[in-house]
Amino acid sequence: MTLEILTPEGKVFSGEVFGVQLPGISGLFEVLDRHAPIVSALRKGKLKVLKDKNNTKSYEIQSGFVEVMNNKTIILVEGAAEI
Repeated sequence: MTLEILTPEGKVFSGEVFGVQLPGISGLFEVLDRHAPIVSALRKGKLKVLKDKNNTKSYEIQSGFVEVMNNKTIILVEGAAEI
């Protein structure tokens, strides 16, 4: 699936990934390839990008939103820093 992580300052990440783990308002959840459409609020926390089954990249994010549609995930957050 295609993943984009956007902040008011610009694009933090863009590329093809296996999945992403997100800090939702009610707890952590995961979006994988071919996930059903969803829009969800995000809280401050750790976001983990699963580039493939053995390669990950992590970010500390501020609150925001995620939209999944047509195998594309767009994450809009107030701030994100790679950790």
